Amino acid sequence: MRELETIRAELDGVDRELVRLFEARMALCREVGEWKRAHGRPVLDAGREEQVLASRAALLREPGLEEQVRELFRLLMAQSRQEQLRLMGEGEEHA
Repeated sequence: MRELETIRAELDGVDRELVRLFEARMALCREVGEWKRAHGRPVLDAGREEQVLASRAALLREPGLEEQVRELFRLLMAQSRQEQLRLMGEGEEHA
């Protein structure tokens, strides 16, 4: 069995990578928001969000984590919508 501090150090490394990837994802979401604003599209695309949830769950290699990964992406997409609304100067009610 590995030492707790070793496992925690690996978790710290994974978390650093997650933060880097989150920043990259949010930058891309801002680009999406700019495109939507320029083309008069709404922030919320429920069909696309359901497609993302299904496709990300399909990426799993470990069975039993589908609901957790769906919840993770629900949260990420909610954050993306908030950022897009902020850029568009709108309130959450339009999400």
